Amino acid sequence: MKKVILTYGTFDLFHTGHLSLLNRLKALGDELVVGVTTDEFNALRGKQTIFGFEDRIQIVRNLKCVDRAISLQNGEQKADDIRSYGVSIFGMGDDWEGRFDDLRVHCEVIYLPRTENISSTQIRKLLEGLGRTYVSDPGKALEPAASIVGPFDGKVARKDER
Repeated sequence: MKKVILTYGTFDLFHTGHLSLLNRLKALGDELVVGVTTDEFNALRGKQTIFGFEDRIQIVRNLKCVDRAISLQNGEQKADDIRSYGVSIFGMGDDWEGRFDDLRVHCEVIYLPRTENISSTQIRKLLEGLGRTYVSDPGKALEPAASIVGPFDGKVARKDER
């Protein structure tokens, strides 16, 4: 019998942490179904994305590890999706630990460790910092990036010095 894995996410500011989680989930089964939150559902939750639903689902849909990308329109559809797609395992990052345990009546529920040193929240903070300070102090604007990519010494190599 085919083992189907299901996960959900917003996948705004798609990064290597997202890709790592999706690849690890795919390795657990034969088919990976990924639900992407719609703009309307995000608005109901008070969440604003940088990229719209169509762009976000297009990125997810085109990943090698993803077999099917679907829309997540509300929180109540999860049990229906588990039944509709014949899901064996529902998986999320461990930052969601415990929040989906109610789905255990339908399938196995797992929480995988997050990828260290990368998150959409970190990237969003970096972008906000760049927007506020890049003109007055470029070095200061890059300080949030140091937590993601390492320290910045303020020197920029010219193209011919690389």
